[in-house]
Amino acid sequence: MALHIIKLVVGCDTVEDLVDWHKQSDRPWIMHTRMTPKRIDEVLDGGSLYRVFKGQILCRQTILAIDTVGEGVSQRCEVTVDPSIVRVAPQPRRAFQGWRYLKPEDAPPDLSESEAADLPPELARQLREIGAW
Repeated sequence: MALHIIKLVVGCDTVEDLVDWHKQSDRPWIMHTRMTPKRIDEVLDGGSLYRVFKGQILCRQTILAIDTVGEGVSQRCEVTVDPSIVRVAPQPRRAFQGWRYLKPEDAPPDLSESEAADLPPELARQLREIGAW
């Protein structure tokens, strides 16, 4: 069963900001982090990187590879993700440092393209909270 990773996005307020920021470079989509996951096999078995923007999980990207680069004190982890972004139902998440594992049963459901395009994320979150959507 796939295991996911969740990480805060710093410096971008929306998914569009993240996409625009990444368009400025020709590099692959890589998330850099200090700690390499111990459960790599589970994450690479269909896991995704869920991203938290301003206290809300808003999107995910499929994880393609996890590599440890460098040696000694300069050792880092690079998580390569698919450039396609899948919007998910907004789910609140408190701030945390680094990344965390996210169990499949705790992951928010994907939104259809029409759901993702129709409503602003904050309104979609509010509608889900009251059970109207």
